[in-house]
Amino acid sequence: MAGSPSSSPAPSGVHPPAAGEPISPAPHPLNAPSLAGIRRLSALDAVRARIALAVDLGLLRPGERLPPGDRIAEALDTSEITVRRALVALCREGVLERRRGRTGGTLVAEHPPRGAVDAVASYRAAAPDVHALIDHRLVLECGIAHLAAVREPDEAAGRELDRLVAEMERAQSWAEFHRWDERFHLAVAAATGLPSVVEPYGRALKELYRYYLPYPLAHLRESNAEHRALAEAVRRADPAAAAEVARRHVQTLHESMFMHLLGDS
Repeated sequence: MAGSPSSSPAPSGVHPPAAGEPISPAPHPLNAPSLAGIRRLSALDAVRARIALAVDLGLLRPGERLPPGDRIAEALDTSEITVRRALVALCREGVLERRRGRTGGTLVAEHPPRGAVDAVASYRAAAPDVHALIDHRLVLECGIAHLAAVREPDEAAGRELDRLVAEMERAQSWAEFHRWDERFHLAVAAATGLPSVVEPYGRALKELYRYYLPYPLAHLRESNAEHRALAEAVRRADPAAAAEVARRHVQTLHESMFMHLLGDS
């Protein structure tokens, strides 16, 4: 019986809590297995892996200039010093190169070696879990879009969504686009008027963004058409249309944004 003296001993290496010590809740099934391999990476190796995998998959092409370090740091949710160290390491490994002068900067090498960064394996192996996280986001996002459109139209919220769509249209790099994309989706959640919705949705985004890879700006701008359609559905208080746009938008992640992770793992 649970808690009796005859209970089975804890497995080797697992230490039961002392008397009176609070017991931590079991991790959510979407969080535990899916992020275990990624969390074992240092912040430096995670940045190296994400940029190297984008190069391996052709998402970043030879000769393409990377955004400034502060923008990369914001997009990948890490520090600028970590980004600088990662870029130096990737240059040393032949994935990137530094060029001087007015047209210089950090660029993808003309002939980058594939598989140069061992840490990439953790991201490739996580592909099925990425798709589980996308499904989790899908459930939340459709409900949030529906609720945002059900509310009485809020002119200020509508203007904010329009502003963020315009910022994404003007973005000059994948890192800049990612910043406005995250703010847009959090603004839709805020438009529900339910603070209890914003926090769990923000956590779901953060979990999925651990897998965020640099992606061609042209594709990202195509996805902005769905942002615009969602903002319009919320403004005209059409919950069915808002939920359908949200469904299509997240479903695209299965078919394009993370397709390479699954296919190449």
